Amino acid sequence: MRLPIYQIDAFADRAFAGNPAAVVLLDQWLQDPVMQAIAAENNLAETAFLVCEPAGWRIRWFTPACEVDLCGHATLASAFVLFERDPLLSQIAFQSRSGLLSVVREGERLVLDFPSRPPAAMTPVAGLSEALGACVREVWKARDLVAVLDDEATVRGLKPDLAALAEMDDFAVVVTAPGDEADFVSRFFGPRVGVPEDPVTGSAHSTLVPFWASRLGRTKLRALQVSPRGGELHCELRGDRVAIGGRAVKVLEGTFFL
Repeated sequence: MRLPIYQIDAFADRAFAGNPAAVVLLDQWLQDPVMQAIAAENNLAETAFLVCEPAGWRIRWFTPACEVDLCGHATLASAFVLFERDPLLSQIAFQSRSGLLSVVREGERLVLDFPSRPPAAMTPVAGLSEALGACVREVWKARDLVAVLDDEATVRGLKPDLAALAEMDDFAVVVTAPGDEADFVSRFFGPRVGVPEDPVTGSAHSTLVPFWASRLGRTKLRALQVSPRGGELHCELRGDRVAIGGRAVKVLEGTFFL
């Protein structure tokens, strides 16, 4: 069996920046263990699998360790592949475990329409500051644990204990702070799900955008994920949805042999 596979750098305007994702086009779904093995073989934060069903495209996402319910950068990468295959398309909709997700092409930028997942305030989490190596000022929770730090420099300088973070019960830990030039910055650590640090995390902004929109008093926000690769996201809170925009670049196209 030959499967088309693409590697796309999402939330980037050049190769080797942003967040790499693999996109695999299927005629029909493979068994879950096979898709998980392909994702482990790719060893990227996410591999997206796409099937065109009678009702339209369906998308599923796998880290090297597990299937997840929502992934932004791999959805952006998947839309990039489909737009490239059909330049006349201006919008694509995906059925997913998180409902209907659409992607609109606006010039060179692709804009995701994702659910808004506002976080709820939590009491301090034992061991979190020690695991991150920085003083956590506030803790919030949606799918991910959100740790609010003092400033951008602290977020950039983090060298967390990934083994300690992996012992926590939460899906992942997002650290965030006000930005120096952007409205806010973040980093994403998910060692528990096979992603030690994700370079640019669209799904985390389903939570970060409503959090910072409420705090800053505006709905349009520019975000930077300040991982070593880094990426820029143009975001807008639209009621119970979040728009997340960015660019993407293809770095590899090939065939997977099974």
